[in-house]
Amino acid sequence: MPKRMLRGVVVSDKADKTVVVRVDRRYAHPLYKKVITRSKKYSAHDERNLYKSGDLIMISESRPFSKTKKFEVIYSE
Repeated sequence: MPKRMLRGVVVSDKADKTVVVRVDRRYAHPLYKKVITRSKKYSAHDERNLYKSGDLIMISESRPFSKTKKFEVIYSE
């Protein structure tokens, strides 16, 4: 099974080696046909603490680093 690759914005970099990333997805409402934006936050592993709040980054699914951290940062855009 391929790994999920997601693009999002860093919203928190307070924890050591961890960033919280907000990923937005847009879809059309099935009945009203209006475009809706939904967001979800993911914790991602940042080994060298390179990324700060506001950075646009790509994250990839990986082995679990902790209970909630199952993604790692691939690169910044």
